[in-house]
Amino acid sequence: MITTKETQNMKLKTGGPLPDVTLLHSVEGGVQATSLRDLVAGKTVVLFALPGAYTSTCSTAHMPSFVRNADKLRAEGVDIIACISVNDPAVMQAWGTDTGAHDAGILMLSDADSSYAKASGTVFDAPAGGLFGRCKRHSILLRDGVIQSINAEVERGVCDISGAETILDQI
Repeated sequence: MITTKETQNMKLKTGGPLPDVTLLHSVEGGVQATSLRDLVAGKTVVLFALPGAYTSTCSTAHMPSFVRNADKLRAEGVDIIACISVNDPAVMQAWGTDTGAHDAGILMLSDADSSYAKASGTVFDAPAGGLFGRCKRHSILLRDGVIQSINAEVERGVCDISGAETILDQI
């Protein structure tokens, strides 16, 4: 099921896999590269992607929905909750601390080169806001690497259907 009004450019499909891209995340002593397909294989995963750490809707609505619902998602059998953003690993690490994402056990993944955004067909530019090569806001429920549902926002600056509450209703 795809919950959105517009999916013409999105390459993600219900019943299909995620793109085979490598993302980065901060670990003690440095940065680790992680294959997205390897990360989700054999697990129930909730993945949410957003335009940018420290941006308004991402910080006031999208991330908080997953922080406050992390325990509920895990109680429903979710093994991994991961956030993807086109930011460098250091920014994702700091934002994870500042938002409580780390305390909630949310994995903060850096799409530093926009490879996920490009491969998933969710890349966009918003020059007026200084955003280039960013990822459209969406959330995905996966089981053993297979997309079960996709919740993609059409309008920028809103988090109406891509928050944790929608995913909880889909589990």
